[in-house]
Amino acid sequence: MSTSRIMDISFNTIKKVLVEVGQACLKFHNEKVVNVNSKLVQCDEIWSFIFCKDKNVDYCTKKTEQHVGDAWTWVGIDADTKLVISWLVGDREAECADKFMRDVASRVKNRVQLTTDGHKPYLKAVEDAFDDEIDYARLIKTYGTATEGEGSERKYSPATCTGIKKVWVSGDPVETDISTSYVERQNLTMRMNMRRFTRLTNAFSKKIENHRHAIAIHYVYYNFVRIHKTLRVTPAMEAKLATKPMTLEDVVRMAYAGEIEAENKRLARRYR
Repeated sequence: MSTSRIMDISFNTIKKVLVEVGQACLKFHNEKVVNVNSKLVQCDEIWSFIFCKDKNVDYCTKKTEQHVGDAWTWVGIDADTKLVISWLVGDREAECADKFMRDVASRVKNRVQLTTDGHKPYLKAVEDAFDDEIDYARLIKTYGTATEGEGSERKYSPATCTGIKKVWVSGDPVETDISTSYVERQNLTMRMNMRRFTRLTNAFSKKIENHRHAIAIHYVYYNFVRIHKTLRVTPAMEAKLATKPMTLEDVVRMAYAGEIEAENKRLARRYR
């Protein structure tokens, strides 16, 4: 809405552009992020919700027939290049885990060491996706309750991590490389960069399709446009998938490449 007011453009027009750019970004990612030369992959899930939280679904569904309630974004990142290899928006059940891990497996070209959290659906999903061609371990964290502070300060305090356990699953994972730190930091980047992931806000997604399109735009920006402060290049450049950073203009042009080409041809014929 703020963009609509600033630019004096219809809100529906802006939504249409975001959908078209999101679709183009998803296609671009599927074409470019393949045969990734990765050694260490970390996977995690980040929570958000569509239209309302699960506890309010019965009330929400009286007003809409679309998907509502909790939505989880499964994320896989290359720990060395910080490239987001794959993501999937869905629930937190075994079917989504299987689909996500098969997509991760299809994008890496060599044997990798994989670390996930203790979420049980990963076990079967990783086995089915990679067979025995993987070094896999789980990093299981135990949490206590937030006890410091009073009132709202205590209510919104995160749970305290009371212990970490590294669990071997298959292959020969190197213990010092068993970590989910990079993917968890990437989850923070999502929450900082996408308003619809911010907690305690009214900027949450109202439709799951728009949610997916926004995430696709974010990850293409993260992989191909944004210079990583530590790497000093984009993750895609570090992974040898690109030779230079893209610009936001390049990202938008992807959605209208056909129209731009047709218009250039028309102008060339006109002034020939």
